[in-house]
Amino acid sequence: MAFLVLAINPGSTSTKVALFQGDTVILAEEIAHPRETIAAFENVMAQFEFRYQLVKDAMATTDLTQLAAVVGRGGLLRPIAGGTYDVNEAMQRDLEIGVSGQHASNLGGLLARKIADDYGIPAYIVDPVVVDELEPVARISGNAHMERQSIFHALNQKAVARNVAIKLDKAYAESNFIVAHLGGGISVGAHKLGRVIDVNNALDGDGPMSPERSGSLPMGRFLDWAFSGEMTKTALHNEIVGRGGLVSYKGTNDLRDIERQIQNGDKEALGLFEAMAYQVAKEIGANAAVLKGEMDAIILTGGLARSAAFVKEISQYIHWIAPIMTEPGEDEMAALNEGAQRILEGIEEAKVYLGEE
Repeated sequence: MAFLVLAINPGSTSTKVALFQGDTVILAEEIAHPRETIAAFENVMAQFEFRYQLVKDAMATTDLTQLAAVVGRGGLLRPIAGGTYDVNEAMQRDLEIGVSGQHASNLGGLLARKIADDYGIPAYIVDPVVVDELEPVARISGNAHMERQSIFHALNQKAVARNVAIKLDKAYAESNFIVAHLGGGISVGAHKLGRVIDVNNALDGDGPMSPERSGSLPMGRFLDWAFSGEMTKTALHNEIVGRGGLVSYKGTNDLRDIERQIQNGDKEALGLFEAMAYQVAKEIGANAAVLKGEMDAIILTGGLARSAAFVKEISQYIHWIAPIMTEPGEDEMAALNEGAQRILEGIEEAKVYLGEE
């Protein structure tokens, strides 16, 4: 059956809404929020009524009484396994208090729950960034005071892995993939039989440099910088996330700018382009070791996968490991809808978020 599903994706500077009949988009709208508008709110939760009204206005011409479900972007919850979850009271509480941090995506499940309550239908979230399926060995960092965390582009990674599995006439749960999400942040995950058993922390931790994140850094030099007296903790964090990567060197997070500079003979831009591809390839190679060389494909996805030159640069290092498949861009709205449709069709059962046990 083709169920009518409303998907909601709140971001830092926009709210995306889309109405799906099965896998067909009936209506889609991206509502941009000027920074001064968002800055007027005390915090993320204070934006709830503002965003709720925007979603209702965007759907004003639609008969929402026909909805089968509402699905929202998952926020910073406690670590959970991948899948589609009912938005229950425990989840609402953790999203409201920002149990793992404050971000606009925390509003996704809350908005979905509110609209679902309006019409007496279920509300879901799908594969939030806190999906954690790491093997125990992958959690060990090398220092007893901290363990490695799983924070990555779970929604897109899982969606493209499922799509590629279908193309290969396999089930995701029976496949092994390395998925590299190449965007403003870069995450590379080892997908083994439907679980992401290892992945770099793409939010503010390890892994390759990206257009705006530093990735792994020389720790000794980093500590010298941190205790130099020149930087506050906030300023240092901003240098890692937001002002790292290509921004740090060239002041842009747009790979297209770098490619134009290369065409104009800029050797530094060329070196950075090659270095970012090199680091991505190294991370893919590391995940090949995690999967012991047993994988069906390497999948390159995200916005940077639209660059044929960047894909080619990465591929020269890894083509011998496994077949390379590209799934450019990321369609988060479709991925949210697909997660809800699987539940409504009875292909999967919705999972229960337990919160603090």
